[in-house]
Amino acid sequence: MSREHEISAPLIQKSKKFSSDVSSSTILLSENENSPIEQVALTVPVTDDPSLPTFTFRTWTLGIFACVVLSFLKQFFWYRKEPMSITSISAQIAVVPLGHLMAAMITDRVFFEGKKGEFTLNPGPFNVKEHVLITIFANSGAGTVYAIHIVSAVKIFYHKNLSFFVALLVVLTTQVLGFGWAGVFRRYLVEPAAMWWPQNLVQVSLFRALHEKEKRPNGGLTRNQFFLLAFTCSFAYYVFPGYLFPRLTSFSWVCWIFPTSILAHQLGSGLRGLGIGAFGFDWSTISAYLDSPLASPWFATANVAVGFALVLYVIDPVAYWLNIYKAKTFPIFSDGLFTSTGQSYNVSAIIDSQFHLDMEAYEREGPLHLSTMFAIYYGFSFACLTATIVHVFLFNGRQIWELSKSAFQEKKMDVHTRLMRRYKQVPEWWFMCLLLANIAATMFACQYYNDQLQLKWWGVLLACALAIFFTLPVGIIKATTNQMLGLNVITEYIIGYLYPGYPVANMCFKVYGYISMKQGITFLEDFKLGHYMKIPPRAMFLAQVVGTVISALVHLGTAWWLMDTIPQICDRALLPADSPWTCPGDHVFYDASVIWGLIGPRRIFGNLGYYSAINWFFLAGAIAPVLVWLAQKAFPDKHWIGLINMPVILGATINLPPGTAVNYTSWIVIGFASGFIAYRYYRGWWSRHNYVLSGALDAGLAFMAVLLYLCLGMEHVSLNWWGNGSEGCPLASCPTDHGVVVNGCPVL
Repeated sequence: MSREHEISAPLIQKSKKFSSDVSSSTILLSENENSPIEQVALTVPVTDDPSLPTFTFRTWTLGIFACVVLSFLKQFFWYRKEPMSITSISAQIAVVPLGHLMAAMITDRVFFEGKKGEFTLNPGPFNVKEHVLITIFANSGAGTVYAIHIVSAVKIFYHKNLSFFVALLVVLTTQVLGFGWAGVFRRYLVEPAAMWWPQNLVQVSLFRALHEKEKRPNGGLTRNQFFLLAFTCSFAYYVFPGYLFPRLTSFSWVCWIFPTSILAHQLGSGLRGLGIGAFGFDWSTISAYLDSPLASPWFATANVAVGFALVLYVIDPVAYWLNIYKAKTFPIFSDGLFTSTGQSYNVSAIIDSQFHLDMEAYEREGPLHLSTMFAIYYGFSFACLTATIVHVFLFNGRQIWELSKSAFQEKKMDVHTRLMRRYKQVPEWWFMCLLLANIAATMFACQYYNDQLQLKWWGVLLACALAIFFTLPVGIIKATTNQMLGLNVITEYIIGYLYPGYPVANMCFKVYGYISMKQGITFLEDFKLGHYMKIPPRAMFLAQVVGTVISALVHLGTAWWLMDTIPQICDRALLPADSPWTCPGDHVFYDASVIWGLIGPRRIFGNLGYYSAINWFFLAGAIAPVLVWLAQKAFPDKHWIGLINMPVILGATINLPPGTAVNYTSWIVIGFASGFIAYRYYRGWWSRHNYVLSGALDAGLAFMAVLLYLCLGMEHVSLNWWGNGSEGCPLASCPTDHGVVVNGCPVL
């Protein structure tokens, strides 16, 4: 594709009408018939072999095995201080030799030959379509089961009862509910070429590297050779940040130069400060909360960088040093809950025996306070929500309308959609049956076990309405920028006003409203992967459903086991100083349940609260995309204006907390090196190796991390030297207001 035809903005393009000449076996289109998105055209083949078997004995065996293993590992490491980003790429690589071994060892005998139910355990060589379906199973296991946060919050933080059966109902229904939304929006988020889902290109590149025979270029490496080299290096290197030299996780050198300065520690700490100069020489730090920077297109990385700098290097420090909201009484970077004097808030003291807010006790304890950074985080979450709606309406509204009209008429298709038309599609009623059955089960659980879940039946319906409303706009942002925007704050806000004082109801509403949307988008992303790799849609659907159910069961079982076997898990006050079981994600979830559910937004962000001005962020978020749209209309020759994506800018810090500054600074640097330098100046290398490198780094890290834990972590074998400690910024969380007394901090 020539440079002048490069797609530089995520707009839906009108694709050419392709020839209808299709061979009976392998479909091969002419070279000029390709995706209008250059990254896709450089990565995804425009060929298909419909004769390849898909759902085989190997697919089921290896798929379920990969799903179980990844589900266990994902939940196991999720409770740790730096939750390891275990992706399905690890399983994608590990199953290759197993698949070939099964093809070589298992009998190829045909059972019940000539009869209706004939089958074979070995239909021939292990092929790429089997491999893709196994990876779809693995994707189910590699995803986070968000409803586990409810279980952790109730059992660990609130010390209340939640039975395993009720927890299982919540986990299963939240995971499966998203299939309904996926079925509704397939036409908008899978079939159009402009919905290109950048993260999928990593896996497509890896499939090609593992299955295509490639001639080694002069002076270079094949994709497979490059992957093996990068995988080996990643595997060997992780022994340093993972065991020998953990300080590489956050290399905060500013703190070392000024070891007694609170200001220097606030500025330089990558884990508890602004992260100026901090960098993580650890792939788990780089990809922990924002996924792989190598998969992010440069315009999206630049938008994230602008949003991060705006929040952490402009608004947060200005607000802190102007002492807005008594900022100096609290840490500059914290997700904690505080009293007006800077002490940790005693949440247990304001809960009555019915698991409800005790108003008399709340009056005695006083209003809850947040760090200014945490308040700003919520403000930007408000702005991101309204910006997403307005942005999609202004920039994608016409295309959505055209796609809606095309549902009733023939439409032009891009090359990949055309190739997929030869397979039977998944009927809409499959999705609808799952959706209606799931909603009914959810309403039953919330009504029958209301003493444990607190949420009313109308709350379930309202959560579903929010999820279906936001799936399309959030899905468009994810499909074009690789940035996932959350509904967690707005769901908490709404139910907190409608039903205050019930923290479990608030958590359940958030999970049903937010996670069902997120799961729907995950299913759509998997459908797009199958779209690129030409997997029959019905096989994709079945793999997703089975994988999702297995994943939910294993995640819950693992979490329940860890909560029963690790003393003081998630309790930072009682855990040893070097314990990894600090549960950063669960702390943020619990804090949010206190803010929005127990105390309620009216007493914090409403007319009774200290932070009511934060609501103006809703208006600011709605205005921001309008300004960009007007600027693009006024200066149509300035193409860079179209690359400004306000939802991504305003939602850049959506993972901050539990993410930290060093996660962002490291991610942005690597994203710049890949998306700008390599893509612009080394296009040939980028097209061959960029996504393969991302997969190799993920896989090498995952295998070494598991090996280290099994061999050393379980035996409690550790080192004790300077490089094995924390980042070396102990004063970063200290208050700077006069007279505030906090353990471990000097009193000013």
